[in-house]
Amino acid sequence: MTLLLSAGIAGCATRAVDIVPAPTSPAEFVQWDCERIDAEGDRVQKRAADMAYSVDERAGNNIVALGIGLAVFWPALVAMRAAGPEADELARLKGRFEALRGAAAAKSCAAPGVELSPAQAATLPLAVGERLVYEERHQPRGSKGLSAAPQRELVLKLLALRRDQLEFSFETAGVLASAPWQQDRAGNVTQAPAGWLQWPQLLRHEPQLGQVLAGTMSLADDAFQRARLRGQVVAVGPQTLAGRRFDVAVIELFGDVQQGDSAVRLDGVIVIDRASGVLLRLDLRSAQRGFDLQRRLMRVDAAEPAR
Repeated sequence: MTLLLSAGIAGCATRAVDIVPAPTSPAEFVQWDCERIDAEGDRVQKRAADMAYSVDERAGNNIVALGIGLAVFWPALVAMRAAGPEADELARLKGRFEALRGAAAAKSCAAPGVELSPAQAATLPLAVGERLVYEERHQPRGSKGLSAAPQRELVLKLLALRRDQLEFSFETAGVLASAPWQQDRAGNVTQAPAGWLQWPQLLRHEPQLGQVLAGTMSLADDAFQRARLRGQVVAVGPQTLAGRRFDVAVIELFGDVQQGDSAVRLDGVIVIDRASGVLLRLDLRSAQRGFDLQRRLMRVDAAEPAR
């Protein structure tokens, strides 16, 4: 499938901080409780964060890519440039966020906590304490395919469900890694043990069919192993896998792994759950070691009973 890619930013740029919020009436939220207001505020900020990163990535500033969280997001937008429809959408989001803050103040809502509320956690297809068990295969040197490659088992145990990220312990070959495995709610792996793949700003929240993405993939703690990727969401919908019901997004990827002044081709597919961002499948094909693998979710083990 041919991927349709964005190219550049048209028109004059406007600083995000100078964009006037599009008015949104707080009356829309009068019947909402504090939890619903907080959840919508998170959704609005995530949508604006995705837009900010897309604009910044195309402009090549690498400002937003340094990382933004829900609590500090709006000040970080000062450095972003938006124009045309993107500026209009940002104004709408900014206005909606300010109206939500007004509604929260009127109801004397407490500041939202770090952890995901029990009601929100119940909507996800996994729970704290459960173990995601993956099978991974790498392509041996001289092999034409991955089907006969040796396999290894990876185990991610969910330790915490937070408003903006999930934290796992990471185990392979029976050895527990000292560093945690962290991902955001979009499915971006923001921290991984040394030598394992991470993609901190590749995916977007609530991916939609046809959406175009861009970002990087790298080996943790290795500044010389980095791939620049483009992608497109080619399928979305419900799917049962490993005994769980997921709302999947299938994303085709292609790009290059940098090797000094040269580059090695990379292409593949990543499949994630749109509700949680949990990885369901990752297929990468490349002549570059470390970027040639199949990773599949095989099963989800229930949490051990509390003692």
